[in-house]
Amino acid sequence: MKAESRVRFRAAHRSDAAAIAAMSRLHIEHGLRWRWTPARVRKQIEDPDTMVLIASLNGEMAGFAIMHFGDLDAHLFLLAVAPPFRRMGIGRGLLEWLEKSCRTAGIQNIRLEVRWGNRRARRFYLANGYRVLGQVAGYYDRREAAVLMGKSLTEPVDPTL
Repeated sequence: MKAESRVRFRAAHRSDAAAIAAMSRLHIEHGLRWRWTPARVRKQIEDPDTMVLIASLNGEMAGFAIMHFGDLDAHLFLLAVAPPFRRMGIGRGLLEWLEKSCRTAGIQNIRLEVRWGNRRARRFYLANGYRVLGQVAGYYDRREAAVLMGKSLTEPVDPTL
């Protein structure tokens, strides 16, 4: 049985903030100033326009995503999967869950930023229908560029994919 069939998705609770922040620091913000602290994550959990989604496998937090929903556009702030759970479809599952929510809400576009040096993440998003929209030099602590990516949800979805 594939891991993705055993993965459970749920909205984060305030008590999850420290674990989410720790995963962000370790797997997303490594080498940068820590911006996604437990207090900031908790604030996002409490924001009615933001979804903090957790993926768990066998009761263990395998990954998470934080997305802010606007009227027509959404911004994916963070998405991470812990190394032991990578390449099991968990990241794709998080992304699909959020995209389905966006479509239901009438959101037309999703945007995100990825660290220039994170080639694995860029390939992941490209494989999931995101396009490179540009680049911002020094976006991360004035040291590393961000690759701006986006996806239109109004384009027809190929049912063979």
